[in-house]
Amino acid sequence: MFVCHGNICRSPMAEFIFRKMVEEAGLGSQFEICSSATSTEEIWNGKGNPVYPPAREELARHGISCKGKCAVQLTRYDYAEQDMLIAMDSYNLRNMRPIVGNDTENKIWKLLDFGPLSENADIEPIHFSGRDISDPWYTGDFRQTYQDIVEGCTGLLNWLSRK
Repeated sequence: MFVCHGNICRSPMAEFIFRKMVEEAGLGSQFEICSSATSTEEIWNGKGNPVYPPAREELARHGISCKGKCAVQLTRYDYAEQDMLIAMDSYNLRNMRPIVGNDTENKIWKLLDFGPLSENADIEPIHFSGRDISDPWYTGDFRQTYQDIVEGCTGLLNWLSRK
């Protein structure tokens, strides 16, 4: 599960970019890929807002559809159900803790902990060592966000493939 603040820009971008990568690698049946928010800002009366148009447009430029995706909030239950919870930045990490509790099973990561990784299979990523993926809601740079997410997702898939 990819996690960001509102689940309308970065985490759904990561969800659909990673989904495309695993499908292209022939591994789609081995993954359940989803995304969520640490806040409820994009969820009104139980209904989440769709992916923000500039994020949707950036994905479409790369042949990726996110049709039907609406924001959902991270829950404590998600920690039990998901193998990994992957935050986009340090702020998301801080906001995940009160929701999911202590990371007793070492499931919480930042996406750029995985990129770029050495080709040496013996090198493990270090939790929370990666840089943050800037929030394009504030920067307006959806292209750079896309590139950073591709970098992290590529490293994540390489790491998972070696495990």
